[in-house]
Amino acid sequence: FNLERLDGDRYRIKLAVAGFGRDEIEITAQQNLLQVKGRKDEKEAASSSFLHIGIANRSFERRFELADFVRVEDARLNDGLLTIDLVREVPEAMKPKTIAIKTGTPLEADEDKGAAQAP
Repeated sequence: FNLERLDGDRYRIKLAVAGFGRDEIEITAQQNLLQVKGRKDEKEAASSSFLHIGIANRSFERRFELADFVRVEDARLNDGLLTIDLVREVPEAMKPKTIAIKTGTPLEADEDKGAAQAP
């Protein structure tokens, strides 16, 4: 597999899955785990009379640990390559904020309480 960074918060995983069709691959994403499974029907291979088997025709499972707030955006199968696009979306509440610095004396704790209790 290849892992590439497309830009600041976008990533791409490419897996070589030659011989697998779309219906033989399962992608599962949960919390911080991405799981890719490929399932081949062993009965189909056993029923054929191959003279030589040079292409691996076995099932596979690949796991990727994802960072916080990373989600799968897209998955495509083309020419034996499975491409999975990921994006990191940090919620606004979790992003760092710049705090403005004011001048003057700080507010007194008692003044804050009195202002909150006034009708």
